[in-house]
Formats: sequence, structure tokens, C-alpha cells
Amino acid sequence: MIKEIIKETDNKMHKATEHLRNELIRIRTGKATTNLLDGIKVDYYGTLTPLSQVGNLSTPDIHTISVQCWDKTAMPAVEKAILNSNLGLNPINDGNVIRIPIPTLNEERRKELVKLVKKYAEDGKIAVRNVRRDEIERVKKAEKDEHFSEDDRKHAEGEIQKLTDKHIKKIDLLVVQKEKEIMEV
Repeated sequence: MIKEIIKETDNKMHKATEHLRNELIRIRTGKATTNLLDGIKVDYYGTLTPLSQVGNLSTPDIHTISVQCWDKTAMPAVEKAILNSNLGLNPINDGNVIRIPIPTLNEERRKELVKLVKKYAEDGKIAVRNVRRDEIERVKKAEKDEHFSEDDRKHAEGEIQKLTDKHIKKIDLLVVQKEKEIMEV
């Protein structure tokens, strides 16, 4: 039972860390990456379809993303979806390819993005700590209900704390990498 709780705890903390990683991918750093467009859905024949399933995404250079639609009639819908994505991107449709220039960031905008990264990181840490709190409560309840020994409970709490520390370190590492990415462009 304790091993199951610890495994589930690790799983939940991993999901919180992965959620943060996905949020950080969407933060624009001034470099073109197709990951910026991951969350965009296109109204394709009445169905919301991920952009990557409507066309081929590529980065011909460091400041441009291009979308080559497989169905030319979908180009206006793709262009509209990109404009409505709140990413601040302005697609250019030449009839064959949609080019999306990625503007370089000024110093002030970089500092704003670093603050945003830190806010996301703090939210991620809070999520991990909430998992820790919930799982320790679960262990305490299991101790009473299933007659675990006090040593088993303390061991489980120690393991949960180790997992918490591990995932907080991962979050800190993600933040350092993203800050470096934002500031070096």
C-alpha cells in the first residue's frame, strides 16, 4: 500500500512538472520554434483540428515559422486561428505558404517574460507541494485505517519529501534553462 501511494505521488508530481514544461514551451523567446503553435486549433470543415494536422510546420530560419497547408482552402482558417491565438503573431499568407515572422524581443519584454516564467514556476511548485500535503494526509489516514506502524508512516513521509525535493529541483532547472533562453537571444 505504501509503495502504491509513493508511486502515485511521483506520478502526480511528474504531471505537475510536465504541465509547467508545456507552459514554458509556449513562451515566445524571439527564436522561431514550431512548439509555439502547439496549442492552436483550426476550424477545419467545422471541426477544431490541431494546426499540425492541417499542414506541415517548419522553421526555415531563426526568425520565421512557415505553415504549408495540405489543403489550400484551409489557409484563411489557419491564418485566422494564428491571429486569434493571443500569441501576438502576424501571419503573412502568400497563397502557397503562411509565413509567421517572430519579432526579436527588447530588453523590457525579456524581463517581463522572465517574471512570467517565475510565476509559472511558483504555480508548479505550489502544485507539487499540494500533492505532497494530500499524499501525507493519505498516509496518515492509512496508518489509522490499515494499522501501519509509525515507522512505516515516517518512512513514507520521508519518501514523499524526497520526491517533492526532486520535482522542485526539476522545476528550478526548467526555469534556469528558460531564463537563459529568453535572455541570450
